[in-house]
Order: sequence, then C-alpha cells, then structure tokens
Amino acid sequence: MSPLSRGCCVAVLGMCLWELIVFSDAARGNPVEDYDYYLQEILSREGLYHPGGRGNSEAPVESEPSARVKKGKAKSAGAPVKKRNHNTEKAKKSNGKTPNSSQENYKVPEKKIEKCPPLGLETLRVDDFQLHASTVQRYGLGAHRGRLNIQAGIYEDDFYDGAWCAGRNDNSQWFEVDARRLTKFTGVITQGRNSLWSSDWVTSYSVLLSNDSYSWVTVKNGSDDMIFTANREKEIPVLNEFPAPVVARYIRINPRSWLKDGDVCMRVEILGCPMPDPNNYYHRRNEVITSDELDFKHHSYKEMRQMMKIVNEQCPNITRIYNIGKSYQKMKLYAIEISDNPGEHEVGEPEFHYSSGAHGNEVLGRELLLLLMQFICQAYLAGNPRIKHLVEETRIHLVPSINPDGYEKSFEMGSELVGWSLGRWTHDGIDINHNFPDLNSIIWEGEERRRGYKKVDNHHLPIPEWYLSENATVAVETRAVIAWMEKFPFVLGGNVQGGELVVTYPFDMTRLSTMVQENTATPDDHVFRWLAFSYASTHRLMTDANRRVCHTDDFAKEDGTINGASWHTVAGSMNDFSYLHTNCFEISMYVGCDKFPHESELPEQWENNRESLLVFMEQVHRGIKGLVQDKQGRGIPNAVISVEGINHDVTTAADGDYWRLLNPGEYKVTAKAEGYSSATRNCEVGYDMGATPCHFILARTNLARIKEIMEKFGKQPINLSLKRFRRVRHRRRQL
Repeated sequence: MSPLSRGCCVAVLGMCLWELIVFSDAARGNPVEDYDYYLQEILSREGLYHPGGRGNSEAPVESEPSARVKKGKAKSAGAPVKKRNHNTEKAKKSNGKTPNSSQENYKVPEKKIEKCPPLGLETLRVDDFQLHASTVQRYGLGAHRGRLNIQAGIYEDDFYDGAWCAGRNDNSQWFEVDARRLTKFTGVITQGRNSLWSSDWVTSYSVLLSNDSYSWVTVKNGSDDMIFTANREKEIPVLNEFPAPVVARYIRINPRSWLKDGDVCMRVEILGCPMPDPNNYYHRRNEVITSDELDFKHHSYKEMRQMMKIVNEQCPNITRIYNIGKSYQKMKLYAIEISDNPGEHEVGEPEFHYSSGAHGNEVLGRELLLLLMQFICQAYLAGNPRIKHLVEETRIHLVPSINPDGYEKSFEMGSELVGWSLGRWTHDGIDINHNFPDLNSIIWEGEERRRGYKKVDNHHLPIPEWYLSENATVAVETRAVIAWMEKFPFVLGGNVQGGELVVTYPFDMTRLSTMVQENTATPDDHVFRWLAFSYASTHRLMTDANRRVCHTDDFAKEDGTINGASWHTVAGSMNDFSYLHTNCFEISMYVGCDKFPHESELPEQWENNRESLLVFMEQVHRGIKGLVQDKQGRGIPNAVISVEGINHDVTTAADGDYWRLLNPGEYKVTAKAEGYSSATRNCEVGYDMGATPCHFILARTNLARIKEIMEKFGKQPINLSLKRFRRVRHRRRQL
C-alpha cells in the first residue's frame, strides 16, 4: 500500500472513530458539545501557536515595542472591544478551508465571531487564588494587585499598591491567570502601575497558554512569537485581540519590553468565554441568575430616553417624565416620577429621590436606576403588594444621568477601555460631586465667632452670593440639581456612584482644614448611620467579611459604611449641601468596584443591589410626620420643627406638612413659626415601619393678632416695644 493510500485510510478511520465517540455519548445521555467547533479548533490550532515554550527568553530588554508583528495579523493597540475581527472572518469565508486542513471537501460552518466579556479581574469575579506570577517585588505589588484599574494607596510602600510588579526586570517574568475551566480566550487589556510617585509600564508582551500549567504554547505570528504592543503611559487601557480565539485553561502574559529605567509592572484584564461544562461545580456554585425580565444593557443617551418613555407608556397612571435642566452640551437631564398621583404633591406623602451619574464614567448607577424603574412598573402591574404600597405612599423621583456629557465620552470608548477617569468630569471640566456650595465652613466659622452668645442657624443655610454670580466656577448641571432640590420637599435621597463597595454619610468634609481624614459627625449621626447600614446590610456583598478589598480600604470591617470625612475630605459635596440647605438627608452608595462593568455583569449587579435600593426607599417612612396648622385648619408653611437634643431642624412644606427622620425612641418635639406661639409635645417612634403621626396646632401671638387687626382697618400697627420704653422713661421722671 502506498504512503498516500495509507494516509487516506488513517484519516477516514479517524473520522469514523470521532463519530462513534459522539454518538456513544449521545446514547448514554451525556451532554453533547458543539463538536464542529472542537474539530475546527484542532485543525486550526497548530497555525496559531507553537508548542515551543517561551522562546527568545534571553532577548535584550527594549525600551520601545518591537515591530515584529506583521501587518494585518494583530489588532492595533487601543482597538475598541466592540469591533469585529475581520481577518478571522475572511479566513472562515475562504472556501471553508482552514490553513492546515488536508481535506479539500471539509467545510467549516460559518459562525459569527463571539465577542467575549472580561473574565472579571476588575470586578473581583476572579479571586486572588487564581492569579500567579513568576516573582514579585513585595506583597503590596503581588499578583493579586495586577487587576485592571486597581488603585494604589497614597504612600509609595503602601500595603495595597497599584499593580503587579516583577521582582526582576528580565524576559523570563510572567503574570498568570487560572480560569479554572476551559475558556475561549480572545484578547488581553493592559495598563501600567497606578502610582503618584512611580512611572512603570510594559511596552510589549507575548501570550502563552496551557491546559495543565506545565506545558505552555505561545501565540504565534507565522513561525515567530507574536509580540503585542502594550502601553505608552500608565493609565490608558490598551486592548490586543488575538487573530482567532484560543481554548485553554491557563493564560500567561510574558513582558518582553518595558519603559526605560522603569520596572516590569502591569494591570491586566483577560477577555474570554467559558466553555460549556455542566460538571463544573465551581462555576455553578458562584453563578448568580436573575428572574427579572429587564433590559440588561448599557444605554446611550437616546436609548436611555427611549427606555424611560417605554416605562411611561407601560405605566402611564403612576409615572411622569420631566427634566430638571440641561447639560453643558444642551442634553436634557431627564427625571421620572413614580407615584399614584404623578405631578402632584400629596399632603402627608414624603418625597424621595435617587440620582446617579454625577461622574459620567460611573455608569453602574445609571443602569441600576433604569432597571429599578422597569422593575417597579412591572411589579406594580403584577400587583406586588410591597411595590404597590411603596408607590401609593411615596412620591419617588429618579434621575439616571446628571452628567450625560461625561457619560457619552465613556460610552464611546466602551466598558473595558474607558479607564479610571475618562468622562468623570463635565464637558467644561468640573467635578459635579465637589461643586456644591461649601456651607460647612460657614456654619463652623459662625459657631466659632458666636460661641457663648447666640445660636447659629443649623438648617436651611442660604447659598453665598459669590456662588450665585455668573463668573463662579459652577457647572450648569450643578445649578440644575440645586434648583431641583429646592423645588421639591425631599425627605430622603441617595446618589449612586461606583468604583467601591461602601455607603458614605455626612459630613464629607473635615472640620479642621489641616486634616485629610477625620470623623466629622452631623447632629443626626445616629440616623445617618442607620440609613447607611440599611443599604449596606441588604446588599449581597458590602458586609461580607470574606470579600476582597476593591482597592485599598477594607470597608467590610465597618459593616460596609463610613463617615465621608473619615474616608477622605471633600468640600462642597452633594450630601453636605443637601443636609445644610434643605430638609433632605442624603447619602452616597458606591455600588461596585468596577465603575463601568461589562453588560454581562449587569444581571448580577442588579441582584446585588435590588433589595438594597428598595429597602433604602422604605426608610423615608421612618421617624415622625405631621401637619402644622393654625386654629382655622390652614397649613403653616416654613414652620420650624425642633427635636430636643438634636441641633438640626427641619421646616414644613407649602401645605404645612413635615417629615422628620428619627430612630426608635421618645422625643420632645417643638413646632414654631413666625407670628405664632410655639407648641411642644412628646412623640414616640416605634420599631415598626411607618412614621409616627405628630401634629401641631399653633395659635397666633397677641402681637401678630394686633398687627392683623390694625392692618385690616387700614391703620399702622403700634410699636409695643417703643411704647413700653416711653412708659418706663415717664415713670423715672416722676421719681
């Protein structure tokens, strides 16, 4: 028999054996995978990488990336995640043949190239035990710190530093990720070291893969190792996609060149799709599945507006869309109101708000609010008693995007390439979260000047005149938010942010300007602590003592909450302004380590936050509420409600109704208004949900009644203080 005939027989025999294996598995009831895919992978794998180990490991260190990648074989650095790999598509369409196929008649079925999501180094889905490295400089620069967008501490030798850094600067170093299952790898994203003091990044690297972590193959460009161009600075993420997907369990990044006079330091994210494996217990145990049928995707500005319109059309009787102003680029700042009487303030019904997107690149909050409005609408139509009660007893306002200009910049780059700061600021470069009037300094300076003489106003502090001037550095978005906060009598609010897993409460600014971090409590500190804990304790991860630290702070030790000034001091925050200028108690929820998670992460993030979002809204019904009226039953607006022992007052709304958030206990409450005698009563707050009614009826003072009578008859009121002074002076003369 000729060699050619013998080869043909072997090929036919191999195909027959393959079919027998497939059909025998199916007969036994074993799950059958897509064998066309595996066959294609076997036939084409040899052309992609060579089982020759690392290769050229002793090559001299280069200060710039090597130009060894042939044109058309690798994606250019910084290519967006969403683009197709046209080279691979062309290979598939060319007569159905693979480069190394010896069978002329075999055709690989045309398949759309799958865009794989990140494995989850940034979102912590990949845990520390899955990350390994050849060497490390020290623990703070270990493999567990080699995560995309991880942030370093303030100090150079911090326990939590901003990258993986190799212990030696040579070509034998590597950073390894264990996917814990067969995974179809499609690309790598890299950054340099996050540091205030050092500049370290890798400029080129090669990629190795393995199924057992012992035998490694290198991604090839023809017969040479494929060298990928990496970073030119330390913060901007750079994506390199593989010419075709590669299936393996382990993946290694082998730095080949780095910044001159710098160290081998990297932050990494891996793109990959887990292969089907119903027997993988680890994956099934950690999989989070949602039963809610919601629109889990990232929405552009137009798509966000359309989604809000859809919710309004589905639930027209309980929703209303309005806008609170416009951005620098004239985009409307849309809000949706959810209430049983939209567009109307009902006497005795508290008003609540969520806002998000003050930092345009922190998009998880935006999507959570869009999901929340969909969920409330669907649950209300389905007759969910909890949601019906919430809608009928609360006026809810949701503003998904305060900074749409910044979001559009982030959205254009995509979830993995946006980095840590692109889109954070408004179009004119202002950080909205730090752009509100600094009323803290005003109240503290007033207390120092008037100590022992006169009480300083502790609520509804006016906005300084300089802030209202046209030349002040104030974003138009900030002015719109302030006008919105002044228009509605909000009782409770939350601004949803990202990049951490913690809830912060006022004050956000330290009293001493020399202190960077210092616990600075409000008079309502005990209430704020409870509000923050109500969100954190019902979140799936915030209070988990076993969860990994996002960046540098272990907030789980503090039950997932912290005083804002204890974390880092911020002047002019929304939380502090809201507390000192309005009746609203506002806190910040940082809902995820990843500011801009991939779309595939949204269902899990929704499950993490859904209960917390609902529970926090329900806290608006905690404390006391009531009406302040005159004897004719008319509501008294702007009456002051004081609680003994708490140096912070609230005022009544236009109809005389008020709400005062308090923890369970007995309180001595006083209501007073100009022209009325004050009234005091004891009010008890229980542990059950629902505010305790505490109403007041105020009588007019004698002076106010005289003034009314004199004005009614067209005469000037008598100045009693001057009359009393003349009477005293006359008596002294008689003596």
